[in-house]
Amino acid sequence: MSGHSKWHKIRHTKGAVDAKRGRLFTRLIKEITVAARIGGGDPNGNPRLRGAVDIARAANMPSDNIKRAIQKGTGELPGQQIEEVTYEGYGPGGVAIYVQAMTDNKNRTLPEIRHLFGKYGGNLGEQNSVGWMFEKKGYLVVDKGHLSEVDLMELVLEAGGEDLRDDGESFEVFTSPEAYQPVRDAIEKRGVPIATGEIAMVPKNRVRVEGSKVKSLLNMMEALEDHEDVQHAYANFDIADEEFDRQAS
Repeated sequence: MSGHSKWHKIRHTKGAVDAKRGRLFTRLIKEITVAARIGGGDPNGNPRLRGAVDIARAANMPSDNIKRAIQKGTGELPGQQIEEVTYEGYGPGGVAIYVQAMTDNKNRTLPEIRHLFGKYGGNLGEQNSVGWMFEKKGYLVVDKGHLSEVDLMELVLEAGGEDLRDDGESFEVFTSPEAYQPVRDAIEKRGVPIATGEIAMVPKNRVRVEGSKVKSLLNMMEALEDHEDVQHAYANFDIADEEFDRQAS
């Protein structure tokens, strides 16, 4: 398994821990609120909202919290005005990093994100400085041992997915954003557990990172993910298994 997929699985496991501290709930409430504001409060007619609500339920968020977040988005309840912002730049080893954030104060968030880039040897760039290196895709990581590669590929394609890659210990599934939920539903209907899944910014190409830069990069990614306003941080790194395990331990 490449270090990239391992990073996604670590994020998923870390998300379960974050849920206990309420951090995941905070992020999900922001996502639900913004999704409802942009596309309306009915999950059946708003795929983005449905995805956020599904994740929230999987994280055992109380239904009342979900309902209030939707009502804040639709204006039925008062709430802070939250804006979606993106930050782009480079990290150690020339890795492109694309950060999605939600904030009620851009004047606070921007310098904090710039500080994190600089702290770990990176630099924050202009809008679209690296965004063109990524494309929005449905992305799922499925552990092996439940379906063969041929059977899973057939299932994914029939549900509208685009590609399946063998990543050693796991299969990576790629879809268009619109096909993400149907493909996820089809996989879960077959009883296959999903290690992680999201609408992600998937890199078109990857940059190999080695040596001490791996540790700096992983520390930077973790610091970005831990920032209260950051929803997701994506990067186009490629790290060998043994290098990832050594530096991540």
